[in-house]
Amino acid sequence: MASKLFATEIQRKIEKTIVNLLNNNQLINGSLVNRPRAVGEAVQSFLEENISQCLPHGLVTKIDTSFARRSMADLAFEDINENYYVVDIKTHNLNTNFNMPNLTSVKRLAEFYNESKNYFVLLLVSYVIQNKQLHFKKCFFMPIEHLDWSCLTLGALGWGQIQIANSNNLKIKVKNTRKKWMLQLCDKLDSFYSKEISKIKRRIVYFRKIKKNG
Repeated sequence: MASKLFATEIQRKIEKTIVNLLNNNQLINGSLVNRPRAVGEAVQSFLEENISQCLPHGLVTKIDTSFARRSMADLAFEDINENYYVVDIKTHNLNTNFNMPNLTSVKRLAEFYNESKNYFVLLLVSYVIQNKQLHFKKCFFMPIEHLDWSCLTLGALGWGQIQIANSNNLKIKVKNTRKKWMLQLCDKLDSFYSKEISKIKRRIVYFRKIKKNG
């Protein structure tokens, strides 16, 4: 059964609750607010402990926050229809001009999405710093397929990493289907891998010349 969590009214309520909860609690202060990593860790830790307050009562079950650092999830939960959600929490300082976070491995996502009940969810939290304090402004809670490919890119790590090209410029399409989005991913990877092969061939030629001249 399709997820009810991403019905517009429920989704917006989750996002609003998260922003309000973050603003009503002093996570860190002083010089730490200027350290993006410290802010990210504080937000992640806080939400891991308090996410149950943000999700609809009676709809969500089995919340799990025990994930390794290199996992694709910071927390996970199920709903009453046995849909399974892994949530990746990202923070973004709106005062900065550029931010390009890694989201997940293309291979890991493809394997995870073999099961239609699985959802890879992005929890994107934006903030500003005023008077040495954090002020949370926006939050997006959505499956990765709601991010349009015009604001995503691929990085050359492992099989390839899906990245947000610039967190200041998000394009969200809530009507995107998973099938359409994954087909677009395959097209992107076809082009990406072809370019990587060309790069590797040039590197092989370069070092063959080094070897020959050595």
